[in-house]
Amino acid sequence: MDQPDKQPDAKAGTASSAAAPQASPTADAHGHDHVLYAVEDGVAVVTLNRPEAMNALTVQMKASLLEALERARDDAAARAVLLTGAGRAFCAGQDLQEHTANLAAGVGLDNTVRAHYNPIILTVTGMGKPVVAAVNGVAAGAGASLAFACDFRVAADTAKFAMAFGAIGLAPDSGASWTLPRLVGPAKARELLLLGDTVGAKDALELGLVTSVVPGAELGERAHELAVRLAQGPTLAYGAIKQALDFSAAHTLEDSLEVEADLQDFCAKTEDHASATRAFLAKRKPAFEGR
Repeated sequence: MDQPDKQPDAKAGTASSAAAPQASPTADAHGHDHVLYAVEDGVAVVTLNRPEAMNALTVQMKASLLEALERARDDAAARAVLLTGAGRAFCAGQDLQEHTANLAAGVGLDNTVRAHYNPIILTVTGMGKPVVAAVNGVAAGAGASLAFACDFRVAADTAKFAMAFGAIGLAPDSGASWTLPRLVGPAKARELLLLGDTVGAKDALELGLVTSVVPGAELGERAHELAVRLAQGPTLAYGAIKQALDFSAAHTLEDSLEVEADLQDFCAKTEDHASATRAFLAKRKPAFEGR
């Protein structure tokens, strides 16, 4: 029987109640702060910060994003992650100006899918903490795929999604061929990828692409509220739930039952489970610490 890659990381889920809110940029090689990182209320907020280019992803920005996500994964003060974009877009996907230069140089995509996009998506999906995407505007191509890789997607009513790969003669990347069928079903995923039509927030909600749609002015507050709620929950159990779901997606019921048993044995030994059981018997609300 295949086993999950690893047990939920107890260290990564331990909160530091004494930690003060912190904020710092993740500067690229040119000194640009195109990805911001801050921790508050147990939530690591990762912000794509290139609003003048609709947060289109350059090589340096992708490297900074991966660094920020890995930092969130390993940050003991962060028990949930909130990913968003600055300005009017969540992320417009690949920076086509940089890509055009690569085409002129004869290097095509310059291996950016394997070197950058794949590690970013695997870090999001493999995060032992809940990840919330606050989709504040356009999410296109790899930007849409990035949102789909998150556990929750709270969208502004002005948000739009576009699987724009086919429009520029490319196949999907950043996990879209895996996440889309699981969100909307294989037939609709095929339609979205082949036709590339833009999907507005209301339709995205009906299709199951997003968790909720809120007025644009309320997006930051509502997404943060959800992230804080998750940060106050049983972090290790959340990691185990994510692991069980990912494993079962590609394995038999029998193998999935065995993995569930392994993960349940792990969770049963956590302090969160013990304290929650005591709270239940005492008829009081549990206070989770992520350990």
